[in-house]
Amino acid sequence: MNQFTTEIVEALVKKQDITEVFRTHLEAAINTLLATELTAFLDYEKYDRIGFNSGNSRNGSYSRTLHTEYGDLNIQIPRDRNDEFKQQTIAPYKRSNDTLESTVIHLFQKGITMSEIAGLIEKMYGHHYTPQTISNMTKVVTEQVEAFNKRPLNARYVCVYLDATYIPVRRKTVSKEAVYIAVGIREDGSKEVLAYTIAPTESAYNWQELLTELKERGVEEVLLFISDGLKGMVDAISTVFPKAQYQTCLVHVARNISHKVRVEDRQEICDDFKTIYKTNYIKSTSFSDDI
Repeated sequence: MNQFTTEIVEALVKKQDITEVFRTHLEAAINTLLATELTAFLDYEKYDRIGFNSGNSRNGSYSRTLHTEYGDLNIQIPRDRNDEFKQQTIAPYKRSNDTLESTVIHLFQKGITMSEIAGLIEKMYGHHYTPQTISNMTKVVTEQVEAFNKRPLNARYVCVYLDATYIPVRRKTVSKEAVYIAVGIREDGSKEVLAYTIAPTESAYNWQELLTELKERGVEEVLLFISDGLKGMVDAISTVFPKAQYQTCLVHVARNISHKVRVEDRQEICDDFKTIYKTNYIKSTSFSDDI
């Protein structure tokens, strides 16, 4: 999760094509799912001693190329010694997953439950996944998420961006909830997604909890925080990192300005705003150099 999100952020910042980022992570995800599917079939983990006398074992893999809208994926299909394992992740002889891709996108958009996904897989492939198999598959992702949320962080960050976006989430019903994301910039200029969390709405209290978590994971100093100017954000930041500076995100300021003026005046006013903050930036930089 960490590497994927970081690569997406870096690609967007550098205005690069993010297709390759999706391709590599989609390839890794499918291969992980296949390996997990074999583990569920054999009912023991790789190198587990209980597999020595089970009567069946892993027997390498063979390669297949799967054509997707993100490019060709190199898929490793695992095999068992008794040749009894029949993977269900990819349909037999299928070389393109356009239908599967559109279905998966639809599932994410609608927030389909695990039982509904299992039923859909059965209709698509004529195979029924048991609850245990689905549990084993989701466990892999859950462990990755937990490892991401518990990993240690650097002691110092030059800047940390705080922002939230709303996505559809299924609880008892499907509704949009806030995903809080903190992105840090290290002293060498590299970026890192520090943490994320989900809550029904965005609030300064939830941000303070996330910042406290960052401190517990090793962050000792942040020079500058940037966010959208949410009410109470400055107090939340100063409570956890009292020496840090704060700046409202200029992109959010520009958006707020554009929403309060006539449509025909937006471009001119936003251009003037850019000129003002660029001039102030040059002046502040020159002043710092003189010091």
